Amino acid sequence: MVSELEAQSTKLISLKLSLTKLRYRTYYIMAMIFLIIFAFLVIAPLVQIILTSLTFQRNDLRMVRGAKVGAFTFYHYSRVFVGRLAQALFYKPFLNSLMVGAGVTTLSMIIGSFFAWVLVRTDIPYKKFLNSVIVIPYMMPSWVMALAWLLIFKNTRTGGSPGMLTALFGVVPPDWVSYGAFPIIVCLGLHYYAYSFLLVSGALATINSELEEAGSLTGLNRLSVLKKITFPLVLPALGSSFVLTFSRSMGTFGTPALLGLPVRFFTIPTQIYASINARNKGDAFVLALVLVVLAAGAIYINSRIIGKRKSFVTMGGKGFRSRLNKLGSMKIPVIILVTVFLLMVIVLPVVLLAWNTFMLLPDDYSLSNLTLHFWTGDSNFELASGQPGIFKNEGIWGGVLNSLKLGVLAAVLNAFMGLLIGYAVVRSRGTRMSKALEAVSFAPYVFPSIAMGAIYLSMFAHPFGPIPALYGTFYLILLIVIVKNMPFSSRTGISAILQIDKSLEEVAQTQGIPWGTRFRKIIFPLSRSGFFSGMVLTFITSMRELSLIILLVTPSTRLLTSIIFAYNDQDMVQHANGVTLILLIIIVSANFIVRRFFGTGGVLGIKES
Repeated sequence: MVSELEAQSTKLISLKLSLTKLRYRTYYIMAMIFLIIFAFLVIAPLVQIILTSLTFQRNDLRMVRGAKVGAFTFYHYSRVFVGRLAQALFYKPFLNSLMVGAGVTTLSMIIGSFFAWVLVRTDIPYKKFLNSVIVIPYMMPSWVMALAWLLIFKNTRTGGSPGMLTALFGVVPPDWVSYGAFPIIVCLGLHYYAYSFLLVSGALATINSELEEAGSLTGLNRLSVLKKITFPLVLPALGSSFVLTFSRSMGTFGTPALLGLPVRFFTIPTQIYASINARNKGDAFVLALVLVVLAAGAIYINSRIIGKRKSFVTMGGKGFRSRLNKLGSMKIPVIILVTVFLLMVIVLPVVLLAWNTFMLLPDDYSLSNLTLHFWTGDSNFELASGQPGIFKNEGIWGGVLNSLKLGVLAAVLNAFMGLLIGYAVVRSRGTRMSKALEAVSFAPYVFPSIAMGAIYLSMFAHPFGPIPALYGTFYLILLIVIVKNMPFSSRTGISAILQIDKSLEEVAQTQGIPWGTRFRKIIFPLSRSGFFSGMVLTFITSMRELSLIILLVTPSTRLLTSIIFAYNDQDMVQHANGVTLILLIIIVSANFIVRRFFGTGGVLGIKES
């Protein structure tokens, strides 16, 4: 009897000690809570995608005799990969996606790496200004360039009304110039080069010039120094930019939809969209799994390549020196090249979109054709299907309010959650829980946006346990935007917490200061830059998001991006371009305000952190 009491007493003491330790290790509790949340919001959708692809859906009953809804089957895999329609459903879109991904990655890495070298390693003037504006295309939706491309190169054979090239010069561009792989690659390449620029410029900035000078002293010419010294040092950055660009361009929807669908040039995302609209969810989710596997494979291969490389020390205790390459006689040509490029990718698209909003007829560029109707006009059924001007259009201003509400709420919630996840990951670093949380918080990155939107629509169309049906509500859009942006906010949170010495918090803890006070007075002030960086990135991505929300918006929850897509689909280009300008003004203004008043590096700071 005594021994039993002693055993129970020992257990109670052990439990009290465990609870005491847990109280002082708040990060364990936080890690467990976040793992449970992400298991429901990330792992469950993936499982649902797999289960849906392996079961008969209601739409399959009319195609498969004797099929029962929910019964196990490989029908969708057979239909997509080896069936009579496999060529149209999978192989053509897959090859088109690979072609687009390879082309966009090559073009963007060449452009981004070149500008990174020019702005970091040469004596080109106005570097601060150029570093600020060179990433503006990243802040724009990827399909802004596509809208501008159509204004110039649209032809009458496929696009109906002629583009500027035909209207002004009588030149009718061939279909391959107006639509399809070529314009998609160019437009996306001129958007995603920001990844390569930011990552490579960060790597180049850490290279000590003494390493390159030592190579020159051994007799290596400039090309050999670049190949044997500089290139190996920036290879991890190039690998990361490859993964980001390739996986993003393979999974993007807006630009391939605008420039591909008119000529039936399908990529996997647009084929997923077409399958979902045709109510073939099983086929769509098989294609979605292809994108998930491709994205996960690219990330794994890149980590294996970088992980097996020898580490290079680029900064030592003797001090760091970065010697700029003098451009000499090439300075003026390089400045002209940079200026022309920025005018083409930033100024020209905005000017074209703005000019188009004042054109009464889309193919008449004379001054007599200018009008304010599409901005201030009343409803006229002879113009734009009776839609009033933008400033008088309640639907558009409702979209503005919805987009701003989404952007602000998602930005604040994501930034706080990212900081808390970063705290839990860093403070429990080395444990399985830390590794699991870091992995699962990054998992949404590999989900194709349109497939994620489809599965959230399926999950929350009906009550799910204690959670009510969310379809048609603003909360569903907010939820999916938060989850999709978690990889970025968690990374900025981890980077911010890694810079805070743990001893600062431990000193306060020994004085009995509770965790909430420590977080408010120590952790948050020291990680403020990372917090606001996470806010900026989430705000920008949520404001310009299209493929993630295109299946979820309803008339009461319309956002600016869905309004633009709908107007363009109905050939009301003046309204579409005007709303696009409003969206751009909001995004650029938000980034400027945060950089100006909160002291972060804006987008540049986000990607370098």
